[in-house]
Amino acid sequence: MSDPINGKQGADFEIGLYTFGDIIADPRLGHAVSAGQRVKEIVAAAKLADEAGLDVFGVGEHHRLDMAVSSTPVVLAAIAQVTKRLRLVSATTVLSTADPVRVFQDFATVDLISEGRAEIIAGRGAFVESFPLFGYELDDYEELFSEKIKLLLQLGEQERISWSGRFRSSLHDAQIAPRPVQPKLPVWIGVGGTPESAVRAGMLGTGMSLAMLGGDPAHFKPLVDIYRRTGAQAGHSPADLKVAVASHGYVAKTSQQALDEFYPHYMNYFGSLMRERGRAFEMHREDLNHLVRADMALAVGSPQQIVEKILYQHELFGHTRFMAQIDIGGQPLSNIAAAIELLAVEVAPVVRREIKKTI
Repeated sequence: MSDPINGKQGADFEIGLYTFGDIIADPRLGHAVSAGQRVKEIVAAAKLADEAGLDVFGVGEHHRLDMAVSSTPVVLAAIAQVTKRLRLVSATTVLSTADPVRVFQDFATVDLISEGRAEIIAGRGAFVESFPLFGYELDDYEELFSEKIKLLLQLGEQERISWSGRFRSSLHDAQIAPRPVQPKLPVWIGVGGTPESAVRAGMLGTGMSLAMLGGDPAHFKPLVDIYRRTGAQAGHSPADLKVAVASHGYVAKTSQQALDEFYPHYMNYFGSLMRERGRAFEMHREDLNHLVRADMALAVGSPQQIVEKILYQHELFGHTRFMAQIDIGGQPLSNIAAAIELLAVEVAPVVRREIKKTI
């Protein structure tokens, strides 16, 4: 059952993780792990998340030397081999600079390997290095995604397809193989802060994955409202208009421990990105106290604080999935493993129980 007004769904609330596989130097040790080691750590973290009882694991796509993953479906296929229940998600696939046919085939293959657990979050790309790398123009940023997301969705509906567009060769009764295990490969559209992206997701009837990396979550509510309103007007069932929230986060036994362990890596992550863009990033340790309040997006704290934050956001959005990026800035695998255990054992069961009471 679902409520078309507030969007609350009857399905179990899903909690999981996502990673960009950054290989920025650990600020404590002064050096980064190799790309190979980082990929091994991603697979190990996913295995831990699966065994602990989390629901979702996402892997991002970047084409930079400071990120270890450029081929998301390859890493997800490796994860599929060591997990049993996790939904395996791209976070996100930069569809604007990819061939939708190849994307569909890759994720259909992951779906076969994982016995029906693959999903695609498609986005236009906050990082734009893939545009010159694959021969696309930034001037076509909007048109590329618009054409390609429609083709990707059509590929999921038909085993044979005839199609023509501007940015790839035409298809004439082309066989689209393999077909996934799932009757319909789930596709979400990644949304940052633009109403246009929310409108597109609603019109197409895909899920909407909301990247909410900081600030007041209430500022994002209009995007969710626009998405659901547009989807309803387009004739899509409220049950199909699912919202996921993705956030930076970290959980430890106490709030103090979480802040102390998270702060240097958070500074490291954003400091590196800002320096690359010729800008300074400066934030004092005490500034985190404001950014991690229950009514703010940054999901850092004790298990109880993370529970309160997710429940507060659920009141706003009625979303069905929460995903945290807990491994940024050279965070060591030992810390990540401890955070996964707390998220699975002390956060997820409480959140699921409390949300079920509201349905």
